[in-house]
Amino acid sequence: MVALASAPARVVADTAASSSAVPAWFDSYQKDVAARARKLNIPGYAMVFYQQGEKPVVVVQGVTHRGGSKISPDTVFRLASVSKTFTGVLMAKMVAGQQLNWQTQLVELVEQPDFNSQYTDKLQLEHLIGQSSGYMPNAYDNLIEADYPVKRVLKQLADLEPLCSPGQCYTYQNALFGTLENYFSSQNTSYHRQLQTQLFDPLGMQTASAGKGALMSSSQWARPHIAIARNRWREGDVENNYYRFAPAAGVNASIADMSVWLRAMLGEYPNIVSPQLISDVTTPRVKTKRETYRRGWREHLKDAHYGLGWRVYDFEGYKLVYHGGWVKGYRADVSFSPETGAGFAMLINAESNMINYTTAELWSAHFEAFRTAQQREAASAQNNTP
Repeated sequence: MVALASAPARVVADTAASSSAVPAWFDSYQKDVAARARKLNIPGYAMVFYQQGEKPVVVVQGVTHRGGSKISPDTVFRLASVSKTFTGVLMAKMVAGQQLNWQTQLVELVEQPDFNSQYTDKLQLEHLIGQSSGYMPNAYDNLIEADYPVKRVLKQLADLEPLCSPGQCYTYQNALFGTLENYFSSQNTSYHRQLQTQLFDPLGMQTASAGKGALMSSSQWARPHIAIARNRWREGDVENNYYRFAPAAGVNASIADMSVWLRAMLGEYPNIVSPQLISDVTTPRVKTKRETYRRGWREHLKDAHYGLGWRVYDFEGYKLVYHGGWVKGYRADVSFSPETGAGFAMLINAESNMINYTTAELWSAHFEAFRTAQQREAASAQNNTP
């Protein structure tokens, strides 16, 4: 089913995929995705393509779980590490409001065991959000997945010797993001509350939330599915582990809300997410060379960096701002092109590698259409020159 929605991404009518309101290239693309999902027996997914000046195109397919309801634009999914995009923007808002600054030291953010390396006094907020702390990538994610409490995971991390000085190399982390949860607690508030009051409520994101309880109390939510064999899935339990590190992977949202988030990042809510803030979080900071070898993406990427809670790619010569997410039973992607004014998000209630290809293929098709349109305009202008 393809549905067109009026801002902010609320479905008002159903239409055939061949509707003139849907770009021809996207019509072909979404049919290919649907065929692939059926072949892989994906339980359900939702995706949105948004082009500024047009209504968002929302596509939903499948069910929340066996015997469950059909996926709708308001079905809530876990976002996994796409949560980092919200954390980056939230912290940037706090920096803009002079509640913090990017040079705030980790030891000022939260009371944790002393970090024993020579770089302790150099580890700052910008390094946490910018994935350049210097610690071994994904350090102690295994302890997070074993459901160890935040303080115990960070105590283990404290004993590690960094690979480089903060800010000098890309070292992706989930555990360090967990320190921000404790920071908000020390300020007599919570990460959940700050997201709600500073982003979700002002933007009108009606189903977005943080935390396991919030997901499971949603009026409609997609259950997680784990692979048990080739193209076979089993419904699983919603696990607590990464929810304990909510700034890293604890946000939930529907595809309708992700449409709003894309519009915010494209500058359509300047009083809430300012142009300067968008620039701050999407400015390339640390090089992420391994991303250029990523399966499904490598033929398109010329360069890759991490900003503040967002990845920044050179995708076929265009700047593409992106983040993906993966926790047990879910996959998620969000991305936008500042140059073409387009955005895309996809949410799946299964741990399918399909998403490794679908987002890259979407952008390849979009940029090809964009280049073709530009060439036609240039040719038309030349032909009309006296």
